[in-house]
Amino acid sequence: MDNYNKQSLNSMNDGSLVSVLKTLLFFTIMMITLPIGLYFTSKSYIFEASGYSSNDSYFYAAIVAVIAVHVVLALFVYVAWNEGSGSHQTREGKQD
Repeated sequence: MDNYNKQSLNSMNDGSLVSVLKTLLFFTIMMITLPIGLYFTSKSYIFEASGYSSNDSYFYAAIVAVIAVHVVLALFVYVAWNEGSGSHQTREGKQD
């Protein structure tokens, strides 16, 4: 019986660890690809197509990329906060 409880606790910890690692991997990929993709896409298709000069399009595309970085970071903090509070509530519920 005692051995069963240890195995179930280990499997729950492994499951939450895998979930956390998947979340971290997803946001890492998003942090790399989204700002770079938006930079080049907005530079070519939005700013240069609208008639901005080359230097201006670089500047405005960089602003778009910085905003994308901040959005991804804010989403990561939101998801991490909710994951942490959700697992904390289930632990408290099990102790009662």
